[in-house]
Amino acid sequence: MTRTTKLALNTAILAGATLAITATASAEEPEPIAANPLTERHAFPNETSMQITQNLEGLPPQSVEIEDTSHMVMVEFTIQPGVVFPWHTHPGTVLIKIAEGDFTFVFAEDCVERDFAPGSALVDPGDTVHTAFNPSADQETVVVATLFGVPAEGPLTIPVEAAEGAALDEECGIERLSG
Repeated sequence: MTRTTKLALNTAILAGATLAITATASAEEPEPIAANPLTERHAFPNETSMQITQNLEGLPPQSVEIEDTSHMVMVEFTIQPGVVFPWHTHPGTVLIKIAEGDFTFVFAEDCVERDFAPGSALVDPGDTVHTAFNPSADQETVVVATLFGVPAEGPLTIPVEAAEGAALDEECGIERLSG
């Protein structure tokens, strides 16, 4: 093999390796919000129920009685820095545990940003329009959501219409990353 052939071959290998590294790097870029189901949707074999009362600043006490907690699922969400969930609701009650990072939760009814640190938890009573976000500029947030009263099939999250979401963003002062 001549020196020119070796140089051309090495250049081609280097270009291929660079392309492979670039493809791998972009393939590994994290999703803005990654959902990792920890359980499948399932039901407890026996009848179960639960009552939860939560007092959040600025709202009247919320008391949620879940007559049938047997249908549930657990999902771990990893939220990248600055990422905001779309405005949505759920068909049932959701218990949210903040595992890592900071988490901000906003109900549409009052637009108050409620901040939660790692180790804390909150209750989303279900059927309430809300959003949440990772307020950090450089740290991921990980939350574990236990959803009760879930249907056997179908969505676990019910998004609001885009126009309503945009109006809520403006009303509540929610800023989304452009992308």
